[in-house]
Amino acid sequence: MSGTTIEISMLKQLLRLFQQGNGIKKISRTLGMSKNTVKKYLHQVESQGLDVSVLLQKTDEEVESILLGKTISQEERLQELQKMFPDMEEKLKETGINLHYLWCKYKVTHPQGYEYSQFCYHYQKYRESSRAVMHFEHEAGDKLFLDYAGKKLSYVVYGTGEIIDCEFFIAVLGYSQYTYAEASLSQQKESFIESVQNAMHYFGGVPKVLVPDNLKSAVHKSCRYDPCLNEDFLSMANHYGCSILPTRSRKPRDKSLVERHVSILYTRVYAELSALTFFSLKDLNKAIEACINQHNSLLFQGKDYSRKQAFESVEKGELSPLPVSFYEIREYALATVMKNSHVRLGSDKHYYSVPYRYIGEKVKLACSSKEVSIFLKGERIAYHLRNRKAYGYTTLKEHLPSQHQFVSEWNPGKFIQWASKISPVVKEYIEKVLAQKSYPETLYRSCVGILTMEKKMGKERLIKACGIGLQMNTYNYGFISRILKNGTDKLLENESIIESQLPEHENIRGEDYYKKMCNN
Repeated sequence: MSGTTIEISMLKQLLRLFQQGNGIKKISRTLGMSKNTVKKYLHQVESQGLDVSVLLQKTDEEVESILLGKTISQEERLQELQKMFPDMEEKLKETGINLHYLWCKYKVTHPQGYEYSQFCYHYQKYRESSRAVMHFEHEAGDKLFLDYAGKKLSYVVYGTGEIIDCEFFIAVLGYSQYTYAEASLSQQKESFIESVQNAMHYFGGVPKVLVPDNLKSAVHKSCRYDPCLNEDFLSMANHYGCSILPTRSRKPRDKSLVERHVSILYTRVYAELSALTFFSLKDLNKAIEACINQHNSLLFQGKDYSRKQAFESVEKGELSPLPVSFYEIREYALATVMKNSHVRLGSDKHYYSVPYRYIGEKVKLACSSKEVSIFLKGERIAYHLRNRKAYGYTTLKEHLPSQHQFVSEWNPGKFIQWASKISPVVKEYIEKVLAQKSYPETLYRSCVGILTMEKKMGKERLIKACGIGLQMNTYNYGFISRILKNGTDKLLENESIIESQLPEHENIRGEDYYKKMCNN
């Protein structure tokens, strides 16, 4: 081959033929090597000013040292090549780069290096060693692996015949390989979190770590070192007191345990259910549960115990206890505390109170189906039970300024009780005020104005004024205020004046006239 390194014995033959006056063509033909190789060594002798006859008298080692340079051992040559492999692996990802191209570059810098076939062989061996799989020994109660199968199950809507495709969720404990599976309508956040909770309640305990795939319901943005987790999924893990360790993107070996179980359950669940028809998600999950229980009870191949036995004897005791309640997915919203010390939850159009010192602050509302928590910079500043009444107000008295707390307590019972402490007459008058058809807050303000007259005008004068109001069938703050300011109650010193009848007059038809008209 052109430009190749030759053995020292062949080199001496080349020199001897040249000394004998043979040309390049004859030397090439006699030794079976290329003309370029012959030229190469003859040029080297000439460029170094060497005498061929002197070279032929030297030992093989001396000639090799002079013309071929310092040789390296096979071990050194392999080590030198192996140092290049990591960079080669990265370069092979680039467009247009292949092994032959890299070998050509390698031969330029390493003339005594490996030929192409050996170059490829050693690179392949490197690739195989770098892909070696580490065997993991799982600790009891440590990890719970989560995944969805690629193929879906389905049920039929009774009456319409519509086929509903369902996702197949699988959860596997690392130590015992105890398995849970269920069908769900989607892989969305709500369904995923519900499935994970169902799995932990099936196991009767909580593992230390949840190991999900990189689906959006678990991982908002994947990263090898610091993945961004879905906020609701993270809150669920905090509720149960466990951690989350997502698998690396495009690294199926990180969850090889659950991947293997997906293949097993294709046989032990899908094959068993393929001939059956289900008419609801509940019926489908009952059938899946029966298959899973049977799967967990089967003995491991080559072992005398099952997943269930390994779980109950060892791993179940290592799981943390379950919390009292299920985690509820929270809805999040941002709002600014209004001047009335309330924030608005837009989805319900309802208002919730916040301590008045936070007026003007931007806060975060975290809402479950039953409660609403309000946070400022990560600290909870208010808590309420959720009320879905549109345009309603949920208020805690202590959240309001002192001057507003009194107003927040306004209600009919408060004013009736207040009036009864003054007099039955005043109580009756306040009841008449509250019975009117008007906006409640307007009536409450009227009651406050009337009842506060006790301190301004005196208890007896207020009682007389309310008595006049009852006689005149006039029930409002303005009427009582005018009577007391004008002193009308003082002019009418006795009730007989108030109760006096109008004088008889021929133009007044009277009671008998109207009775007669009604009878007719």
